Amino acid sequence: MATDSWALAVDKQEASKFKDKAAQSLLNKMIHTSLVNTTNQVEVLQRDPNSPLYSVKTFEELRLKDKLLKGVYDMGFNRPSKIQENALPMMLAEPPQNLIAQSQSGTGKTAAFVLAMLSHVDPTNKWTQCLCIAPTYELALQTGKVIEQMGKFYPEVKLAYAIRGNKLDRGAKLQEQIVIGTPGTVLDWCSKLKIINPKKISVFVLDEADVMIATQGHQDQSIRIQRMLPKECQMLLFSATFEDSVWKFAERVVPDPNIIKLKREEETLDTIKQYYVLCSDKEEKFTALCNIYGAITIAQAMIFCHTRRTAGWLAAELTKEGHVVALLSGEMTVEQRAAIIERFREGKEKVLVTTNVCSRGIDVEQVSVVINFDLPMDKDGNADNETYLHRIGRTGRFGKRGLAVNMIDSKHSMNILNQIEEHFNKKINKLDTDDLDEIEKISN
Repeated sequence: MATDSWALAVDKQEASKFKDKAAQSLLNKMIHTSLVNTTNQVEVLQRDPNSPLYSVKTFEELRLKDKLLKGVYDMGFNRPSKIQENALPMMLAEPPQNLIAQSQSGTGKTAAFVLAMLSHVDPTNKWTQCLCIAPTYELALQTGKVIEQMGKFYPEVKLAYAIRGNKLDRGAKLQEQIVIGTPGTVLDWCSKLKIINPKKISVFVLDEADVMIATQGHQDQSIRIQRMLPKECQMLLFSATFEDSVWKFAERVVPDPNIIKLKREEETLDTIKQYYVLCSDKEEKFTALCNIYGAITIAQAMIFCHTRRTAGWLAAELTKEGHVVALLSGEMTVEQRAAIIERFREGKEKVLVTTNVCSRGIDVEQVSVVINFDLPMDKDGNADNETYLHRIGRTGRFGKRGLAVNMIDSKHSMNILNQIEEHFNKKINKLDTDDLDEIEKISN
């Protein structure tokens, strides 16, 4: 019995982790409708180090069909992004090359693999030739939108969704050349219902691998699909992160791959001024925040709280004082969150109050001030240095000066601040009234 309840707890934990990761990926896809300005360098590891390494600076160099080139330009891509420069020549090579690529939302990776699928399709053949799997129904629909946009001038290529609710009869033969769906439904269509002949697939794309492996079921289904495909099928796998578990999975799914990795932009604290404010309780922290508020609202600011309840309380109190703030909270739908981030990005609200969970992976370039209403802690109550760096690192990007203000209301939070100072070997100064002028200069 104890084993059963332990297994149930593990299943619940797995489901919750998957849900969080899937929601984060969807949110990033929705808010990054254009390319993100990134200074990340791309590292390319070739399967055959002796073959020449091609990269392209224009889409014309790829010798695409005119209909596709028109679709690319219609989507607003004027020239390839960093990841596209290196990935597209590999994806469009003859004979096809397999690829494992690391890339976040906003780097143009969805457009890259969609272009590869559309390029490899023979529209005169009325059967499924390209298969793309995504971890959730919503993520599949997002990718489908890109296929529809890019293939706008190529109407003879058709798309089908292998997702829940799209019921087809056993043995019905699909005429759509591209199928995008979730692992369970795709597996059913290939094996149980025999709607897709996996032996005729020439391109297989596995997107959001780091989300996919968050559930064992998806992992197993993906591997089963891959094993049904012909040896010469091109395998393309994409993931935002590449911890060991993702690598192991990627190596099982993609034989003899070329690998593209993003060298992460070094997040540095050198261009960021850090201060702390001593308070006795939550209310005093709020008063201190109001005193700083006038200086920070010139720029975009993010305020981080430890819990949803604190974030809700703080946003309500600031609103009562007549300040215009946006609240990003965990119980909102992904669509609601995306709309709030979009408004913040457009500057309709200058201040965004959020919890840690909601903020992960969200990059708003204009943010120059971060206030830690609560310092980030791990589950044991110690300083979460990585989250601290990630929170305040978003303010000092592209050589701009940034500002971080930490609210301290107990011995415990002072202790966390000291741990952060020690970890980064950087002294954090107490905020004095004179510093408000300095804050105004940075915010301006």
